Amino acid sequence: MDDGERLKLYEQKVLPHLDAAYNLARWLAGNDNDAQDVAQEASLRAFRFFGSFRGEDARAWLLSIVRNAFYTWLRKNRPPENMVDIGDATLDVEDVSANADTVHPPFADAEAVRRALADLPVEFREIVILREMEGFSYKEIADLAEVPIGTVMSRLARARKLLQKRLAAEFNLGDP
Repeated sequence: MDDGERLKLYEQKVLPHLDAAYNLARWLAGNDNDAQDVAQEASLRAFRFFGSFRGEDARAWLLSIVRNAFYTWLRKNRPPENMVDIGDATLDVEDVSANADTVHPPFADAEAVRRALADLPVEFREIVILREMEGFSYKEIADLAEVPIGTVMSRLARARKLLQKRLAAEFNLGDP
């Protein structure tokens, strides 16, 4: 395929997903400037390596590149983020009675939810964004993040529990 054909195919397959790429970069990086850097680097990588694209889901392929670009950027530009002790007993089991109203209280304003999401450790935040905002399945997230599906499920459950606790504390509701 010549450069003109490659560019045309790239524009058709990848460019429609640049908003999703920026959205993920924004949530991971935490601010517009860094997100622009990450999204731009990811777009350049996507174009550079478009020959490896095999016609699978272009959105998932691009977001995988965004994720990788973010972690490369993170290692170069920021000290390691505080990590949640994955073995923390308070996060081991998600309350099975939790429903959409307890995970996303109807009274929680958008800014409170944004703050709570931003406070999540990055490995949890990315799973929540991919699942809840981008609509990926557990399997798609596992493939994209290159982790077992059980890890995706565990991180999502723990992230939801942390969000519940943060929002409950913000609205003085006690422990959920």
